[in-house]
Amino acid sequence: MKVIKRDGHVVDYSPEKIEAAIQKANAEVDEELQASSVQIKNIIKYIEKLGKKRILVEDIQDIIETKLMSIGKYELAKHYITYRYTRELVRKANSTDRAIKELIDGESEYWNTENSNKNARVVTTQRDYLAGITSTDITKRFLLPEDIVTAHDEGIIHFHDADYFAQNALHNCDLINLDDMLQNGTNVNGVMIEKPHRFLTAMTIATQLITAVSSSQYGGATITLTHLAPFIRLSKEAYEKKYKARKLTAAQIKKFVDEDLRKEITDGVQTFQYQINSMTTTNGQAPFLSVCMYLGETEEYKEELALLIEEFLHQRIQGMKNENGVYITPAFPKLLYVLEEDNIKKGSKYYYLTELAAECTSKRMVPDYISEKVMKELKKNEYGVGECYPCMGCRSFLTPDRSISRGNIAKAKNYKEGVGKYYGRFNQGVVTINLVDVALSSDKDIDTFWDIMEDRLELCHRALQIRHKRLSKATSDVAPILWQHGALARLDKGESIHDLLHGGYSTISLGYAGLYECVKFMTGHSHTDHGKGYDFAIEVMQKLNDKCKEWKEAEDIDYSVYGTPIESTTYKFAKCLRERFGVIKGITDRNYITNSYHVPVFEQIDAFTKLKLESEFQKLSPGGAISYIETANLSNNIPAVLEVINFIYDNIMYAELNSKFDYCQACGYTGEILIDENLEWYCPNCGNRDHDKLNVARRTCGYIGSNFWNKGRTQEIKERVIHLDNCDADTCECK
Repeated sequence: MKVIKRDGHVVDYSPEKIEAAIQKANAEVDEELQASSVQIKNIIKYIEKLGKKRILVEDIQDIIETKLMSIGKYELAKHYITYRYTRELVRKANSTDRAIKELIDGESEYWNTENSNKNARVVTTQRDYLAGITSTDITKRFLLPEDIVTAHDEGIIHFHDADYFAQNALHNCDLINLDDMLQNGTNVNGVMIEKPHRFLTAMTIATQLITAVSSSQYGGATITLTHLAPFIRLSKEAYEKKYKARKLTAAQIKKFVDEDLRKEITDGVQTFQYQINSMTTTNGQAPFLSVCMYLGETEEYKEELALLIEEFLHQRIQGMKNENGVYITPAFPKLLYVLEEDNIKKGSKYYYLTELAAECTSKRMVPDYISEKVMKELKKNEYGVGECYPCMGCRSFLTPDRSISRGNIAKAKNYKEGVGKYYGRFNQGVVTINLVDVALSSDKDIDTFWDIMEDRLELCHRALQIRHKRLSKATSDVAPILWQHGALARLDKGESIHDLLHGGYSTISLGYAGLYECVKFMTGHSHTDHGKGYDFAIEVMQKLNDKCKEWKEAEDIDYSVYGTPIESTTYKFAKCLRERFGVIKGITDRNYITNSYHVPVFEQIDAFTKLKLESEFQKLSPGGAISYIETANLSNNIPAVLEVINFIYDNIMYAELNSKFDYCQACGYTGEILIDENLEWYCPNCGNRDHDKLNVARRTCGYIGSNFWNKGRTQEIKERVIHLDNCDADTCECK
């Protein structure tokens, strides 16, 4: 008989351990209350007669308790239960102590590679991780039911961000209502911040507000440049007033105003870039920020917005200097460029911005592209009107606004009656289902598969309900910058945030991972086959959406299907699957499983076919999704990038292009830093393997990482195939 321990490991059955545990409880009671050696042996015999090949250690302990009480040893059973509980606390405490020691000593592969944008060796990050270890311990011991904790530990589901869950006031991603805060004033740490009157001042204040907001939640955050464009006009008016007072001619005034305004825009964007990348939030990293560039958001300030977008792109093309003074690709802010009629067609007024965006993408992997055309087809509000808006971070999209008819529940000062509202909304959190585990647990029996899927989805549902209920206890006082001073709402002091968690104002996400491996195991086909595999994949995705719809209608909470960006969890899931099911060729024989609905990185497929195929799955992943293609170095082939951009506009809501621009500090090499067979990074020019002297930037899960990755993610990066070679756009046969 084999015994399955709490951590999932399987060990040989040992009757001696059972006897020792009961004898320890015996030692705590008077002799007449003790179990005799015969009684102990009878309990052991009973367990052995069950004839089980595998048994959980918890089941053995339950049997011991039941048997002790059945023979009248109630006091002994009480002490055994106390002993069992004490051992559980000690075991978990030891685990927490060990995690803390490994973090501080720098010995933990997990903490050193947990997040590719965090350096676990610096004190600010360690402080966040130390708090996270404690929070995870409290979460597992006191806040979550044991079956959810077990499922999480065994990689059956993933309860995201347990390292922040102990605090009931923290949530996931935001679309910051920067317009309300800048135009109507706000408050940071008790200091009133009034409306700025110059663009440069607005940019400085914006970075402070972003940092304050990011320190009050744990996910990504997004702003739009549309909210900053009006301040360019204020600066322009100030310059005009100054030069008119000097009695200059109209031509002179225009010349000097244009020069001064351009300089202020350059300085403002540079200030923004430096501030965002040099500030550290309470999460131990720079703000996880996305910046939206959407000309269609404004008519009144479109010219100012175009100037601002242009400068952001110019400065990102240049990059930022590393410690050696070499320009490299910064991880943040992530740039989101919306494709629309005014900028997608050659000859259109703002096409020059799209050409600039294409150059920026070819050199710095940003911006990412949102198709206004496709998004308006997929995202319709409660009145049936299609709307376009950015994601909250790397890929988390709000569901279409269902809260219009409820009025201004957030009490925003910039609220507009009857118009869809997105800025000021947020995500409550994520729980992810491991689809691969569902498939392997079913052993290819389709009826069993759907039965297990039903059970696992309900497990995720209960975990999401716990997330929601915990957050619903928060009042506006816990994070004034969010709930009282305009970032998300302007509630009164002490007011509950409960209403903002219902009626479609915020979302909560059912994540999923490993669609490819799930489908491959069940059908023998990839979901890219346009046949049996594809059909089954669509059926699985539809099941997830149907469940979210069912829960939403029952609870008035916006459950939404979310293609999870499992950066480190992809490795954890892979290891758990191997422990539970062994090595299965093509399924569990890698150190990672495939993110969300993506085509597996090793599958040969061209860029346009991949984007078109994945667009079908984006429709069924409304709570968050992004597609990408891997490209060769296209910095000298902008027409090829523009060809892809045009394809994105017509076919898929949200996509990005990945390329490689690294730097070796040891020899000055610029190009692709490689990965060897042992999954170690090295410079192909000089052989340097010192991570501290290598600047590597890779797209990880929709965002750029630059602090290296765990073995699972590193193998995934190594195995990525090129979807678009460096071919001429006019003669390209990739399509």
